[in-house]
Amino acid sequence: MAKKTVSKYTVDDIPVKSIVNGTILLKNNQKVTGVKIAPRNIFILEPDMQNMIISNLKNVYNIIDYEFWIIAADRPVDINVYLSQLQLLYNSTSDVARKKLILQDINKANMFVNNNVVDTEYYLLFKEKDSDLIAKRIRNLINSFASAGLSTRQVTNDDLRIILDNFLNGGQTTTFGTVMS
Repeated sequence: MAKKTVSKYTVDDIPVKSIVNGTILLKNNQKVTGVKIAPRNIFILEPDMQNMIISNLKNVYNIIDYEFWIIAADRPVDINVYLSQLQLLYNSTSDVARKKLILQDINKANMFVNNNVVDTEYYLLFKEKDSDLIAKRIRNLINSFASAGLSTRQVTNDDLRIILDNFLNGGQTTTFGTVMS
């Protein structure tokens, strides 16, 4: 009888074979994919509109007849380009009042950077082997969420890596083993 080798690495216990075309391919050949749901603050809307969106969301979730997961994942906000543009604007402005306003914006942006501000992103994921069924489910989800007033798109490889980083690495992006050119 062959002896089962026990790995000392946690990564060997994770059933992910690869991430390709917006899909996590598992070692058992099942695929995990789904949609990214754009956040929308419904609490700034009129109460009737809020209730309508909530009712439509209930309908969306009630028509899903397969196992799915709703995931909220935090992604760091990168505002370095915005900060650079503000600094250039500050340097090119001679009006004292405008300089003061721009400096306030720079200080506020630096506060976001120093406090590790994140965007929360929302996903609906599911597992399936059949590629045609996956495509059909993605289309149905996008259309259903659109009817509820929410914008969605199929997840990307980057989205799936962010989700895995959040769950496996406490939100820390792994960069070891990355080849830089």
